Amino acid sequence: MCTGKCAKCIGVSLIPLAILSIIANILLFFPNGQVWSPDQLSDKVWYFEGIVGAGLLMFIPSCFIKSAGKDGCCGNRCGMLCSILFSGIGFVGALYCFAISITGMVEGPKCNNSIDNKWTYPFFLNSTRNITDVYLFHQDWWSICFEPPNVVLWNIVLFSMLIIFGGIEMILCAIQIINGLFGTLCGTCMSDDGVV
Repeated sequence: MCTGKCAKCIGVSLIPLAILSIIANILLFFPNGQVWSPDQLSDKVWYFEGIVGAGLLMFIPSCFIKSAGKDGCCGNRCGMLCSILFSGIGFVGALYCFAISITGMVEGPKCNNSIDNKWTYPFFLNSTRNITDVYLFHQDWWSICFEPPNVVLWNIVLFSMLIIFGGIEMILCAIQIINGLFGTLCGTCMSDDGVV
């Protein structure tokens, strides 16, 4: 595949992932579809990993990477070289989302727990180093959190989505870095009429 076509494909693929990441992060602010006060939400929600890291920060690289495959000032070796820089920025944003989301998943949700009736992180405080004793593998433990309702499943699903989206974005940005190197060294396979 030509480096220009590959760049267009990657640029187009990053846009829906960025939109989905923003939506997933926004939904984390409304556990079980309800409004809760800021001190009742998980701290990791306020890191805006999906909104900024895998979302808004991904739009700039996606647009530039997409245009790197076009004819003209961006469809040349210089454009492909610049796409390496923007892909690096996108990779860092996706890595930020990936890392914070994993941390949020491990920490578990903040909830009003039935043990001491306080808003805490009951799964993180009671965690052990044994992987089989992690709350993710024991659905019967989830009833510890009674407010917000279903907050454990809500956080697991949305943080999992952010982990997946961030991981895919990292892979695509890494591919574009390699593609950009080939495009810089070998050209973008453009014909004289601008057809890739």
